[in-house]
Amino acid sequence: MSSSATAIPARMRGLNRAEICDQNFIEFVNGHPAASAPAPDADAPVLPGSSLTVSAFLELFESQLISRHLDLMARVLRVQNKVFYTIGSSGHEGNAMVARLTRHTDPAFLHYRSGGFMAERFRKLPGMDPVMDSALSFAASAEDPASGGRHKVWGSKPLWVLPQTSTIASHLPKALGTAVAIEQARRLRRPLPVPGDSIAICSFGDASANHATAQTAFNAAQWTAYQKLPAPVLFVCEDNGIGISVKTPPGWIGERFRACRDLDYFFADGLDLARGYGQVAAAVEHCRRTRRPTFLHLQTTRIMGHAGTDFEIEWRSIEELVAVERTDPLLRSAGIALEAGLFTPDSLLAFYESIRTRCFAAAEEADRRPKITTLAEVVRPLAPYTPDAVQAEAGRADFGERRLAVFGSEARLPENQPPRHLAVQINQGLHDLFCKYDDTLLFGEDVAQKGGVYTVTKGLHKAFGSGRVFNTLLDETMILGLAQGYANMGLLPIPEIQYLAYFHNACDQIRGEAASLQFFSNDQYRNPMLVRIAGLGYQRGFGGHFHNDNSFAALRDIPGLVIGCPSRGDDAAMMLRTLAALARVDGRVSIFLEPIALYMTKDLYEAGDGGWLFPYPTPDQALVLGEPRIYEPEATDLLIVSYGNGIPMSLRAAKRLADTQGAKVRVLDLRWLQPLNAEAIAAHARDCARVLIVDEGRRSASVGEGVMTALVEAGLGGKPIARVVGADTYTPLAGAAFLVLPSDEDVFAAAGRLLATD
Repeated sequence: MSSSATAIPARMRGLNRAEICDQNFIEFVNGHPAASAPAPDADAPVLPGSSLTVSAFLELFESQLISRHLDLMARVLRVQNKVFYTIGSSGHEGNAMVARLTRHTDPAFLHYRSGGFMAERFRKLPGMDPVMDSALSFAASAEDPASGGRHKVWGSKPLWVLPQTSTIASHLPKALGTAVAIEQARRLRRPLPVPGDSIAICSFGDASANHATAQTAFNAAQWTAYQKLPAPVLFVCEDNGIGISVKTPPGWIGERFRACRDLDYFFADGLDLARGYGQVAAAVEHCRRTRRPTFLHLQTTRIMGHAGTDFEIEWRSIEELVAVERTDPLLRSAGIALEAGLFTPDSLLAFYESIRTRCFAAAEEADRRPKITTLAEVVRPLAPYTPDAVQAEAGRADFGERRLAVFGSEARLPENQPPRHLAVQINQGLHDLFCKYDDTLLFGEDVAQKGGVYTVTKGLHKAFGSGRVFNTLLDETMILGLAQGYANMGLLPIPEIQYLAYFHNACDQIRGEAASLQFFSNDQYRNPMLVRIAGLGYQRGFGGHFHNDNSFAALRDIPGLVIGCPSRGDDAAMMLRTLAALARVDGRVSIFLEPIALYMTKDLYEAGDGGWLFPYPTPDQALVLGEPRIYEPEATDLLIVSYGNGIPMSLRAAKRLADTQGAKVRVLDLRWLQPLNAEAIAAHARDCARVLIVDEGRRSASVGEGVMTALVEAGLGGKPIARVVGADTYTPLAGAAFLVLPSDEDVFAAAGRLLATD
């Protein structure tokens, strides 16, 4: 390999790759002879034997040129700080064929090299301008119709292009989930926001195809098709042979995916519109007709670096770069246009320059448009919350007849039963949600006939059927991908993650995808869901760190995510109503963290006292998001702040302190771990002389740190404050687990030390 100036052809010296590709096109056209025969009719094949008509070719070619000039514009104007994104689509412009052969109502989850696709899909609706819309996005303008200037994304609400972040392959599970959801909504006779024969389109690169998240989606698609279940997803692998600087082994994608059972393989030449059009059409038609997962292997190339900062001359030889440039699909499209007599060289270059002028003019105009200038503007779509509407929806109880049918009689309604424990009341709360919302789905591992590992979902499958309560394959990433797909299609998903530790390998489906959609779409798209996760510690005689996981820092770090954690059954039922309403009204994503060790807990102070059994709240009762529960609100000697398993422990310590020292202890159950109600924490702390934080999470990155911060920022750092918290370690098996988790004795001792201070 050589990168010396003497090895670079004279015409290339001092030019960047974008300028070289631009020159290549101009030189190719100038050197091409004009056609001798007249141009064919608009409806005739553009070349003999092609299924692509002249009129369709001309529009596809224009879309390719728009995409190319947007790339050229981005590379030129980035150095002037007028454009803020340089990952281009050059060499991938053949994906415009996929856009043309699909509908604008086919939900699309796109690779970041989708300029051609977007330019072509813009033709599906009148009055839309792919150049100006893209320019506004490149310029991070607040008027960007996709994200409002928050990120350069390919997205459009009217065109059903759901914006993606740049996380590699993370969009494949939700694309498959959307395909499955289209079919499931049809079977349930639920209204769809798209036509019932729609397909989901999902494009990605050859390097991304190797990612674990991509493999998850492929496997789940095959698993679905193997069972003869419809899953109309079109996976479009845009194979340019390289991932940043790592080459894909020649033939790898074809060999790998031709051999996949129940993932129907098609190849298409994305470098030649005349040849590839019919090949793409065959894949799209097959997917729509058979409703089977379809893999379209689209041959592309990458004729510029991965992004503007990728100087390929530093790691690729001149000979290799020149060879790659010869595969530029725009050269082939120009050749077709000239051979068919659709342009002369002069008229083609004039057309080419007119699109350049249009793109640069749009970029200059976009640079003058308003930008985001305040933090409030940045976060506005992240976590919308309309509390009055949420509370009204949470307390809506106009489904009494359905409840009577499900529970059997007035006497058997849960509010007419004796006080019950947490697991039963979560179960009853879920039954109520299913009665209230007939588009609710509950799914996960073992949740259907078995009723979950802890029988929390027992009876739901029998009451509401396999269309609404069903088991999935053992794959948390795909469970959360399905949830996003169902939400995209207007359903209300309640996925279950069997244990908190199992969530961590699928975290990005919430962090990078579900919770970010409102932000990156400027609240045009929403995928509301209520994710149930069993977790936390204190499972006696069982566990290890996979089943006694007290680490949820990764959850609390996700912007816009709501986390609820009940300690008692009545709270759980009311919190479920609030979270479902939050999803329904504001489109929010939430986690309902269920303390496993409290599922069956009945007693509080001593065996048989039934102190942790509570009456079921009637369906018109719900909690306000962020509202804590307060025990002994008049007590002022000590405030204990806790949640989950820490609440019974704190109450036992409070009683013991009252009995032995006459101390008056107030206990605050946070109930909501994200966002923390800093105002309520501070208000109760001001009333009390001392504060103890009881946190079963780990010492580092725990909820307790957030509580401590709330106290200090409220000016209460001068009070005596202490923490009882878990150790920074994984949880061991059996009795050793209780060495690393806070105990009743730890809480009592820490409270005693605080009470001894002045």
